Amino acid sequence: MSDDTPPQKIANRFRGFLPVVVDVETAGFNPKRDALLEIAAVILELGDDGRLQPLETHACHVEPFPGANLDEKSLEFTGIDPYHPFRFAKPEHEALRQIFQPIRRAVRESACTRAILVGHNPSFDLSFVNAAAGRCRIKRNPFHPFSSFDTVTLAGLAFGQTVLARAAIAAGMEWNQEQAHSAKYDAERTAELFCTIVNRWDASTV
Repeated sequence: MSDDTPPQKIANRFRGFLPVVVDVETAGFNPKRDALLEIAAVILELGDDGRLQPLETHACHVEPFPGANLDEKSLEFTGIDPYHPFRFAKPEHEALRQIFQPIRRAVRESACTRAILVGHNPSFDLSFVNAAAGRCRIKRNPFHPFSSFDTVTLAGLAFGQTVLARAAIAAGMEWNQEQAHSAKYDAERTAELFCTIVNRWDASTV
């Protein structure tokens, strides 16, 4: 990009949507019945060079909502103890407020109309976000209710890999298996993967 070319605005790049990478860790697969235990969101921006990059990460451990189901196999897989005192988990409505407020602010500041969830199999993450927002009676969910960007599809196209760890390695990223299945770690790696794919595409079309 030449010095006299104005940088592209992110609102123009994604048809008015602000991409926000989200990962959740849960106590099962049913968003209406099983507990949301961790949520992380990485807000993206376009740098002065026109490249997509992470702007900021927000993450929170979440208390199981009253009456939530806790599937033992899911807890064993994630290694999460929902009631461990050092999780410093917050009630679901407080956790969502902590995640949603900076996203709403970023949407306004970027002149976008709405956030769009980016995820690795995003229908899973979006279903839990929407279910939690419904339980908490949040009227201003910043995310589009059903549209999303799927890094599984994009990574399959770009690198021939659909598993997040394998796709990340194929993209030249570092991967720490010991930190995997943490919402914050997985969201940040997914954000890096998404940015890598978008930036390579944009560079190839210049």
